Amino acid sequence: MSDLPAIGITMFSTDRSMHPIDIGRAVAERGFASLYLPEHSHIPTSRQSRWPGSRPGQTDPLPDYYCRMNDQIVALSMIAATSTELEVGTAVTLVPQHDPIWLAKQTATLDHLSGGRLVLGVGFGWNREQGASHGAAYLERRDRTDDCIGILRTLWIDERASFDGDHASLPESWAWPKPVQSGGPPVVVGGMGPRTYEAMARWADGWMPITARSSITDRLTPVQRAFEAAGRDPDKIEIVIAGATTDPDGLINLGREGVQRALLTIWSEDSDEILRTLDRYADILQTVQGMR
Repeated sequence: MSDLPAIGITMFSTDRSMHPIDIGRAVAERGFASLYLPEHSHIPTSRQSRWPGSRPGQTDPLPDYYCRMNDQIVALSMIAATSTELEVGTAVTLVPQHDPIWLAKQTATLDHLSGGRLVLGVGFGWNREQGASHGAAYLERRDRTDDCIGILRTLWIDERASFDGDHASLPESWAWPKPVQSGGPPVVVGGMGPRTYEAMARWADGWMPITARSSITDRLTPVQRAFEAAGRDPDKIEIVIAGATTDPDGLINLGREGVQRALLTIWSEDSDEILRTLDRYADILQTVQGMR
């Protein structure tokens, strides 16, 4: 195992923040390995779903940047064009809210045009009314995700692709381009809990928890057990930490525990503050590299 995860950035890309091209260049120039973006298509004003970021026992207002996000794939495509080395990722893509055939086309194209630099983070979605707008019933979102991933995989890999599912299907079809990465981009699942770990072990390459902890050993154990139960090698789990610790010793320790990628989060939409934060994180990156 490496003693240093690849350190990248995750942030909200909105109509008020830096242009994706500018932020991509700024991230690459400072030596970071990657840039990951989240997504939300829209936020229904009914606001019936509790924001998971609320404090315990509270229902805090949803920050308005949730309804101002740039399209994830479009923004990442612009970012990928700013560098030949910067990895681009989704943190996360709300897969059950997508047409899986189009999503397969978009992700395959981005991986193809970027030379194999895409990582697909998968989320099931917490906003019931948002999912309903896309025809994704909340209680069926996990099963629909299973089928959507099946369609993505076959379209990424097979010359004649087909899939028969309960919530999404694909008749035998042709589709190019194929991703550069063998088998398609790595698929990592966001979230925690037994059902998430079981799904991950069935069809994903790894895990994307959100945690600022300096150790994930206790949290990783049930993930490893799920992989073992599915007959898969737990040592091959790809781990991407979103919202990672900024403590250099903590980052080194995460690498020792098997974390391949650690993403430092930028919350601001202000361009000057974004650049100041990137400079501060670049100092952390240099410190960690010097400790290696």
